[in-house]
Amino acid sequence: MPTKEVPPAVETVATLVPLKLLQPRPKELPGITYKITPTDQASLYITINDHVIDGIRKPFEIFINSKNIENYAWVVALTRVVSAIFRQGIDLTFLVEELSSVFDPRGGYWLPGGKYHASLVSEIGSCIEHHLIAIGLIKVDTTAVLRNKLIDKVAIICRKCQQKAVVVSGGCETCTACGYSKCE
Repeated sequence: MPTKEVPPAVETVATLVPLKLLQPRPKELPGITYKITPTDQASLYITINDHVIDGIRKPFEIFINSKNIENYAWVVALTRVVSAIFRQGIDLTFLVEELSSVFDPRGGYWLPGGKYHASLVSEIGSCIEHHLIAIGLIKVDTTAVLRNKLIDKVAIICRKCQQKAVVVSGGCETCTACGYSKCE
């Protein structure tokens, strides 16, 4: 009986290319604490500490505290992952987009003033965005801010995405957030 040749084993070695080494934590960092109050839960306090490099503030770490221990495990995991991303020195707008797009299967909630959040994680994403604007890492288009204030006054809730973003345009109700149109 002829022997079969067995091909040599192929070794696969993953090569990781680090973006940057994590920066060591300075002894003291300036920071801001924000309070968010979901409708059905205890308030959360989000502290974002910044590292000042050449006069520019950049987020370095985040802490989230609450009396509600139901969310403890995922909150700790989220703070560690987000803090690690902050220390990479990369553009953080993707992080805001990712967190802000998380939907809670039980439904979101409205904040006073008409702002809708699809989940608690979504509101944390908005909080980070607010911080990035406050420290100057995200520039705000004032025309967009004025447009959004106008939309808030005249808009109704979208049946598809639940955002307060449906306006009447050309006689047709259209959502400015997701594009849903009653006329299509």
